[in-house]
Amino acid sequence: MFVATKTLLHKAQQHHYAVPHFNVNNMEIVQGVVQAAVEARSPIILATSQGAIEYAGMQFLHAIVSTAAQTSGVPIALHLDHGTDLDIIKHAIDIGYSSVMIDASHFDFEKNVALTSKVVKLAHAKGITVEAELGTIGGVEDAVSSRHILYTDPAKAVEFVKRTKCDFLAVAIGTSHGAYKFKGTAKLRLDILGKIKKHVSIPLVLHGASGVPPSLVTMAEKYGAKLKGVEGVPDIQIKAAIKTGICKVNTDTDLRIAFDAAVRKVIKEQPQDFDPRHMLGPARELIKDVARKRMKLFGSENRC
Repeated sequence: MFVATKTLLHKAQQHHYAVPHFNVNNMEIVQGVVQAAVEARSPIILATSQGAIEYAGMQFLHAIVSTAAQTSGVPIALHLDHGTDLDIIKHAIDIGYSSVMIDASHFDFEKNVALTSKVVKLAHAKGITVEAELGTIGGVEDAVSSRHILYTDPAKAVEFVKRTKCDFLAVAIGTSHGAYKFKGTAKLRLDILGKIKKHVSIPLVLHGASGVPPSLVTMAEKYGAKLKGVEGVPDIQIKAAIKTGICKVNTDTDLRIAFDAAVRKVIKEQPQDFDPRHMLGPARELIKDVARKRMKLFGSENRC
């Protein structure tokens, strides 16, 4: 069934690449990403946010990803992204997610430690691994929002990991959720990442890392989207972050823009066609293309 997230990340850590994490909301997104993984022979982490669960239902998403894991022939982990509701976290643990994230980064350090430790105890009792976050990244995506970036303190990261016993850590080094990541040139704090990596042995995670490819933005805008000012993380900086120690890179916004662009194109060019399969099929194909490029960027190809 699902592969342990910890297993995937430890292998990536050992061989200096990053496992792609993709947020999924429906069947077509799962199919597109999984087909890309099959073609690339890449391990993947499929993640459901609390917003996705509210939209589609945890059992439904679990069933879709479970089917993909059983039939694809590539290693797939199922992860709960940005868990803030303990009931949802417990449910994910109970039904067999590979890993869960407790996001208490918006609280003060001591409360973050306390909440993370509580989830770690619950999850480890069932053999489930836990991602935590220290520091906050900016931007808005789904139910996650923050006005400011608060960089992860390397010394605090050491203490946090020791006290909570979390299995992997999301760090804040300058990325941002959503499509509007930066004003001006993007610059990740690789110096901070390097210090964290030097003293923290568990796998490190990069959130808010979508590239927002200009070709996707141009396509979406051609067919009616309004995306002025969007800005992603340049590929060269993603590569540098992986080289410096990132083992898992999250992608969501790129998939959303691809889905939007493909659906808009069909509606605009074929207004007489009301068959949802003709709209969602091209969206699935464009998502596959986006996911395939991310796998190549992260170095996860042929790692099965």
